[in-house]
Amino acid sequence: MTTMRFNPLGIILVGVVFGAAALWPETVSAAGIPADQIHWKKITLSHDFMCEGANFGDFNHDGKMDVVSGPYWYEGPDFTRRHEYMPVKTYKTDNDYSRNFFAFSYSFKNDGWDDILIIGFPGEDTSWYENPRGKATSADGHWVRHKIFDVTDDESPTFGDLLGTGKPVLICLTGGRAGYAEPDWSDPAKPWKFHPVGPNKGYQRFTHGLGFGDVNGDGKNDLILSSGWYEQPASLEGDPEWKFHPEHFFDKGLGDGGSQIYAYDVNGDGKPDIVTALQAHGYGLAWFEQKADGSFEKHVIMGSKPADNPQGVVFSELHAVDFIDVNGDGLPDIITGKRYFAHGSHGDVEPLAPAVLYWFELQRDNGQVKWIAHQIDNDSGVGTQVVAKRIDGQKVPSIVVGNKKGTFVFVPEGGGEHTASR
Repeated sequence: MTTMRFNPLGIILVGVVFGAAALWPETVSAAGIPADQIHWKKITLSHDFMCEGANFGDFNHDGKMDVVSGPYWYEGPDFTRRHEYMPVKTYKTDNDYSRNFFAFSYSFKNDGWDDILIIGFPGEDTSWYENPRGKATSADGHWVRHKIFDVTDDESPTFGDLLGTGKPVLICLTGGRAGYAEPDWSDPAKPWKFHPVGPNKGYQRFTHGLGFGDVNGDGKNDLILSSGWYEQPASLEGDPEWKFHPEHFFDKGLGDGGSQIYAYDVNGDGKPDIVTALQAHGYGLAWFEQKADGSFEKHVIMGSKPADNPQGVVFSELHAVDFIDVNGDGLPDIITGKRYFAHGSHGDVEPLAPAVLYWFELQRDNGQVKWIAHQIDNDSGVGTQVVAKRIDGQKVPSIVVGNKKGTFVFVPEGGGEHTASR
């Protein structure tokens, strides 16, 4: 692997996604771990297609991170023992779609026992499953399901602290409008209330690209779409409309909307930029530099041909992106890969190409931004979700993927192992 180092820290400008990685958690050191010392051990939990997303959480309250994927959760730290928490359903790999697109973990009763939030197929419901907290479950062994939202649109909805309250909300589209659904925290099992941030713009359930972060640097998170961003107002009292800034990132020959979208000051000039995949079912990974006038300039990280990337890396269908400091140098890096058989063996571009998983290392060199591609694996890829998180004292985050190839956990080895034995 190519190894280069740079020290300056970036400006953190994005909120936390719950049940996933905090987006730039604690750093290991200012210099970070050299990339050639970062390796992962691949653990295959299943080859069954059960979901398009998986996540970490402490489901048995033992202080060790476990994994949820499809109808099962797997006990950490070795993930060899699995438990069924919801009815089991597997799907046909080539031409079927799961009803389990995203998984998040959160203790809704704030008691330290993580529950599981599942966002189903686009246009369908979102539910959370209540952890039995070490007690006997129902006769079938399943956790109690609470359906909290009927129609969750977009192919990259998320669950995070959009409002800066320390409490997560469901960030999504529904009924043609962008917004967020918030629980009544005195009874989070009741249906959640949707707060639209703007008028009906005709967003449909298969809209691609969604995220949140502080785009204008005012300390408040904004809601970001591939067609622009909604500015969070100074006060949310009375459910005001958020100002929409049409940027049309993907309407200028740059793609048609990708996956998760992040706001971060990539080049360290004090202005938040945008990081995202360009096409969920095509090619492209880019960051958009925010200029002094508030406009954005595209910088391609990886395009549709080898010449577009300094390492000659190219792959398609970047349907999931996570953004986390992998090597501990204070700069967040990109984790993404190819979604395997998104539309089957004959859909999209290069459906039979290897299902690769990569991390792109952010470096700043004399004011210039560099992204260095490092392959993690060539037979797993991503789903509609990929999650990286430092668990159990690790220096380097673990990664979990659930998709049509199965469920895989990547745990760091060598320089990225745990700081203490388990």
